[in-house]
Amino acid sequence: MATKTIVFALVTFAHDLLTAVWIGGLITLGLTVMPSVKKVLGKGPETKKLMDTIQKRNSVLIYVSMIGLVLTGLLQANRTSAYLGLFSLGNTYSAILAVKHILVLAMIAIALYRSLVLSKASTPAQEKLKATLLILNIIFGVGILLLSGFTAVLSSSIPAI
Repeated sequence: MATKTIVFALVTFAHDLLTAVWIGGLITLGLTVMPSVKKVLGKGPETKKLMDTIQKRNSVLIYVSMIGLVLTGLLQANRTSAYLGLFSLGNTYSAILAVKHILVLAMIAIALYRSLVLSKASTPAQEKLKATLLILNIIFGVGILLLSGFTAVLSSSIPAI
């Protein structure tokens, strides 16, 4: 197997793993952990303390994922001749990637806002905003996975159906 093939496979693996960590973590937190904690502990100070601790630990994984995804994404950029450049709308493949990249930037902005600005959320309105932004990031993450499926098909030798 050629060295270039091995390197590309490892970069793709890293990109996929980092995606799974970030988006999977969001889905788990938003759809399992938060509702379970609130059901068992209610909405008191212990719940806030536990969720803040979970978020603090999760933030490290998310920051590593963000940086890793940008780096591995840059390395993957030229894997197909259909790629026309960052935010290009010149063909279907590039247009889908442009939308995907816009969603990624939105997810990064939301994640940073949640962890840096709302980390000390104290009012019920701030807590609600924090939860709403988490759900929005889950939706964006699932959208990115869907778009990734389309780019994978468009960059492969499988003919479109």
